[in-house]
Amino acid sequence: MPFPADLRPPFQDIFDTFVSADAPFMQMGPTASMKILWLSRETGGFAVLVNWKAGHVAPAHKHLAGAHAYVISGALKVRDGYLRAGDYTYEPAGIVHDATEAVEDTLYFFAADGPILYFNDTSFTGYLNAEVLAKRQAELAATG
Repeated sequence: MPFPADLRPPFQDIFDTFVSADAPFMQMGPTASMKILWLSRETGGFAVLVNWKAGHVAPAHKHLAGAHAYVISGALKVRDGYLRAGDYTYEPAGIVHDATEAVEDTLYFFAADGPILYFNDTSFTGYLNAEVLAKRQAELAATG
């Protein structure tokens, strides 16, 4: 049965996102790397696989939109608890927390519906969203 109207969006011919298993992780520092799985131009959201070496610490931050995390291997210290392999958490928009630490080498899936704002006691120190990740990915591709 045909639809009464063309329901396809104007960007129908754009391919769905596909990331192969052999797509590289990009270094984000000496103890952190990530593989971009999805970037949203509309919301700034993103989905990544994150690989942290034991001892890596992500600074205090605020989620400006909801975020999901699923630990594939290893363990993270998040606020007063631990996330271990097989654990999942959802953090709603507005959540503020202190540093997050990899207590073991850790691989986890992370999806944010929007940006993350990093800070210390006196100022904002960083910002992470789809645009920042896309720029980092382009910089790394340009340098080979």
